[in-house]
Amino acid sequence: MLKPLETPGRTLGLALATAVLSAAAVAPARAQDPAAAPAPDPAKFAINGFASAAYSYNTNRPPSELNTLRVFDFDDNQVKLDVAELVVQRTTPSPGDFGFRVDLAAGQSIPKLTVANGLFRDEETGEPEDFDLQQMYVTWLAPVGNGLKIDAGKWVTPAGAELIEGYDGFNDHYSRSILFGYAIPFTHTGAKIGYNFGKVGLTVMGMQGWDNFKDNNDAKTFGGQLALTPAPQFSAYATFLSGAEQTDNDDDKRKLVDLVAVWKPVTPVALTVNYDWAQEDGLGAGGGEAEWSGIAASLKLTVASAFAVAVRGERFDDRDGVRTGTPQVVKELTLTPEVRFGKHVVLRGDVRHDWSNERVFDSENGFEDSQTTFAVNLIALF
Repeated sequence: MLKPLETPGRTLGLALATAVLSAAAVAPARAQDPAAAPAPDPAKFAINGFASAAYSYNTNRPPSELNTLRVFDFDDNQVKLDVAELVVQRTTPSPGDFGFRVDLAAGQSIPKLTVANGLFRDEETGEPEDFDLQQMYVTWLAPVGNGLKIDAGKWVTPAGAELIEGYDGFNDHYSRSILFGYAIPFTHTGAKIGYNFGKVGLTVMGMQGWDNFKDNNDAKTFGGQLALTPAPQFSAYATFLSGAEQTDNDDDKRKLVDLVAVWKPVTPVALTVNYDWAQEDGLGAGGGEAEWSGIAASLKLTVASAFAVAVRGERFDDRDGVRTGTPQVVKELTLTPEVRFGKHVVLRGDVRHDWSNERVFDSENGFEDSQTTFAVNLIALF
């Protein structure tokens, strides 16, 4: 199943993937550091909130008023509320604890793309609503060793270096990478079991598939993640997913290998690298295998407690055009300055240039092989 964005518009030679499948054993494994925000009290109820608003301008002046190949920043020349989110949860800090988490999201962009099939979508047209239950799951930290964590419900994918942002984490950049939008899923519905061995964490998962609340076939998707944190300055995550994702097709499988590494050699510097490779049966030329892959790297420099700047570059190869709609190699470069007003308000800029070996970017002069956008983003969290 393609992600919602793909409807309108990661070679396994890198098998170092075998080293690294998710250790979101005690928390969802993510390359990003959590944003400064109040942490929930142990084994108590907590309520937190998050809101993001932005304005984006495309120098191509696209007649469609859409930024091509973008995820949440898809509207051109629009001021909009990307999302307003309320999180209600009960944490499980000690073995034997029961808990839950519910993320209620409403807005003009994020819920429209992350809402899973079978949940808040028109049954006939598939059109999404402006509301989503982004996460809703129950948790039992079983009394096995230091705690065997069992989750059941709907949760955001552990794959990828970037987040569907919230009060407990936001990205180095306002615009999401192409990998985030086209190489990996957004959410899963099912069950997962994780255990934290200290510097190693392991999670195994069984679910409906990619972005499916209600399964579109009779097959299930399985996967896992291995997380390694050998030193405070370095962490690595490897995620593997495999399952049939096409509607009414239980035979043709989709496989994903996702690798993320984060290195912080000195306090003000953070380097994040993300590699993805995926393959799907039956969608390539002549009914063969389709393949897509990509790599992204982001470098963030924290100049002062209230100011930081980040730069990201990436390359995505959609060899068969099954993810973006066109066989192409697309690249992007993004610069993001960030100013923090205390712990609860963040202002970000976003200057980005995308280019492809095909003319796919909507423009007032027809279709071009590149686009440049400017955006400003305001975040509030508690």
